[in-house]
Amino acid sequence: MGVAAAVRPGTPDADTEDLGATVAALTADDIAPARRRQLLTRMVGQARARGVTDLFKPRAALRWMADTVAEVAPHVPVRDLATLRRHFPGLDDEALADRLVRNASRATAGVGAAGGGVAAVEWAITPTLLSAPVLLAAETVAVVAIELKLIGELHEVHRIPLPAGGTARALALVQSWTGQRGINPMMPGVGVSAVLGTAARRELRDSLMRRFGRNLTTLGPFLTGAAVAGYLNRRATRSLGEHLRKDLRHVARGLPGKPS
Repeated sequence: MGVAAAVRPGTPDADTEDLGATVAALTADDIAPARRRQLLTRMVGQARARGVTDLFKPRAALRWMADTVAEVAPHVPVRDLATLRRHFPGLDDEALADRLVRNASRATAGVGAAGGGVAAVEWAITPTLLSAPVLLAAETVAVVAIELKLIGELHEVHRIPLPAGGTARALALVQSWTGQRGINPMMPGVGVSAVLGTAARRELRDSLMRRFGRNLTTLGPFLTGAAVAGYLNRRATRSLGEHLRKDLRHVARGLPGKPS
């Protein structure tokens, strides 16, 4: 049973592919602000096209975000170590990890700023903020996707392999994001049932609720929300990166062939 079969609502595969492509584009290191707003606006439109009608209800919003994170996780483009070396030549492991955390933090800050820009337009339109819940949900999913990419690439830098295959890798990324811990390949139970059990789904929704609440700052008028949302996103992503790096160092020391 894969991610889609386990947690996805009954949406057409084409819609998921389109949404996944938009989210993947949002995870890129360097995107011009106008392009990021365009992608986020497209993501809001894709959410609407999927029949999203009740995101004013917190439980419905959380369910939609959890399902959507699970759907788009296999589409998150995680670069392997060789590709990272080509993109960032001359950096040792620590410097490379620093650069990845910095870039991801900038990207999530950019999503917050882009969301603030879209929200500022909504403030000027009647009826006001009709799309606000969809915007907040889309922004939250975009931020999580950027952080999933960071998690995957930090595992590469620390030479801790993630499970092979799109679905298995996506499940591991979601598990790592929820717990803010590295994946230990020597530990049993990192399969589909472990990640998508009732308790794990609850943890995912709890984590998404915290992110969703932080993104409420996006709705400040006249772009004031953009600055606050960008700052909070940057700080949270940096914190995630530092927690994960510390844990990955510990995991790496316990692997066969690693120095103690």
